[in-house]
Amino acid sequence: MSERRGLQSELQWRLMLPVLGIVLLSALLCWMGSLFIVNRLFDGWLLDATRSLAAQVRFERDGAVLTLTPQAQAMLAHDVVELTSFEVRQGDRVVTGHPDIPLSGPNLWRYGATARAYDGVLDGLPVRVASVMLTEPGQPDTLVLVSETLGKRAEAHHDLVLIVAPVGLLVIAAAFVIGLGVRHTLRPLEQIAARWNESSSRSLAPIPSADVPDELMPFATALNGLLQRVRDLLERERQFAATAAHQLRTPLTGLQLGLSRAAEAEDIESARAIIAGLGGATQRISRLIQQILALSRLDPEVRSSIDFGRVDLHALAIEVGEAYADVAFRKNVALELETAATAGPVFVRGHHDLLSEALGNILDNAIRYTPQGGRVVLALDAARPSLSIDDSGPGLASDERDRVFDRYVRGRHSDGAGSGLGLAIAKEIAELHGAELRAEAGTLGGARFVLRFRNKR
Repeated sequence: MSERRGLQSELQWRLMLPVLGIVLLSALLCWMGSLFIVNRLFDGWLLDATRSLAAQVRFERDGAVLTLTPQAQAMLAHDVVELTSFEVRQGDRVVTGHPDIPLSGPNLWRYGATARAYDGVLDGLPVRVASVMLTEPGQPDTLVLVSETLGKRAEAHHDLVLIVAPVGLLVIAAAFVIGLGVRHTLRPLEQIAARWNESSSRSLAPIPSADVPDELMPFATALNGLLQRVRDLLERERQFAATAAHQLRTPLTGLQLGLSRAAEAEDIESARAIIAGLGGATQRISRLIQQILALSRLDPEVRSSIDFGRVDLHALAIEVGEAYADVAFRKNVALELETAATAGPVFVRGHHDLLSEALGNILDNAIRYTPQGGRVVLALDAARPSLSIDDSGPGLASDERDRVFDRYVRGRHSDGAGSGLGLAIAKEIAELHGAELRAEAGTLGGARFVLRFRNKR
């Protein structure tokens, strides 16, 4: 199990590491920059001395000659800190001076075409050498070399480095300031979290967000959205329980009274007659329970888990029509299926069981409102695609065609046997599939319900 890190420590690390990296890089650049400045400065002085010495070289018939008085040589070599040496060399011949000054070395810097400076070792000591080349027609090239130990350079470089040494203290100060800043920034968040926790433990009301920083507004909005979904879920659960209790109370009461009458019957034949009459009540209860369960499946929190696939409307119409054929036959209602020129399957994207429930509710409603000897026609239009159910019942007034899809609303010609949920469930299933369910004036004199889908699949 990975160790959890606090937001405060995370912010401190994320702020400190870049700051530390910047400081270290700045220190490195300062160190390299000071070394460059020191070398440039001291190389300039060393080259000045070398050029001054080169100005004293004369070319005679026998070669280059350097004439310096002992006092001049002493002044050239005199330094209380550094050891300075010089040499004049023409070709392979040492004209004068120290014969072991190196002629080349690392860290070579060029100053024009004839002057350069480089590092070397003389008499076991590290030195910096300045070299100036002199040319004379008819004679070999002449090198004037002046070397100097590195004591003053190192001391100057050290002094410059000391200037940037307080950067380390700045790192410590930055860490302290960042820590204080992070704690000061997070303290309001802790107070807001404590207030939210206290508020949400008492109720599910939206959490106030007036004092929430802009960066936390998405979190506050998401949290309030979650609380809203919890409130909606609890409200739906309450409504569902109230609906189930209300809808089941009347048929269960009738069933209980019927059983009491059967128990008090004088003979077995009377009891059987009463029990036989309770069959319709049990069927209504079974249908009501089925519709209540269908409502629970349409809950918004459950819809995302519904698996949609390809549903054949032609096969669905035949399946649902066969399921209600006995119901229509017992009521002496002609149930017809029209598929026009449909020769094959008509596929749409949907959930088979839910579409079967919706179509069954519409068909059950049509059969219930159609009088004996009437007709109910279930038709399939493959071009749209759509399913329509026409009946020869009393029909719907224009002001009822929208309200009939509301829960617990029954038409004015209702016999009171329905629950008022069937068409509402069918409407919700249609919307879940992106389809349209409309009530219209029927071609048979009654009502017409059309379930129209958007696209084939």
